[in-house]
Amino acid sequence: MEKFKNQYRIPSARLQSWDYGQNGAYFVTICTKNRASYFGDVIDGKIQLSQTGQMAERFCNEIPNHFPYIDLGRHVVMPNHMHIIIIICKSDDNGRDAVNGRDAIN
Repeated sequence: MEKFKNQYRIPSARLQSWDYGQNGAYFVTICTKNRASYFGDVIDGKIQLSQTGQMAERFCNEIPNHFPYIDLGRHVVMPNHMHIIIIICKSDDNGRDAVNGRDAIN
């Protein structure tokens, strides 16, 4: 694996030819800068969210309020990153779910 500025890095996992605005389920990871534990700590095997972690959780839960065509699958906030499954389900002009026969999973 190659290093950048003496740190491991990976190339983008995004498929260059894919339109990520299409309907589908998308796995998103958000990392803190320098992997600092801004979101909380693990104590006795359970996450204890900091105020910043609580804000991240709250804002994540509010995404569908701002984007009605978005549903949230599971999400988890960890000390230095969070994972979210975002499901885009835009309707066509007839009010039907407009899935183009493929999605990010298949």
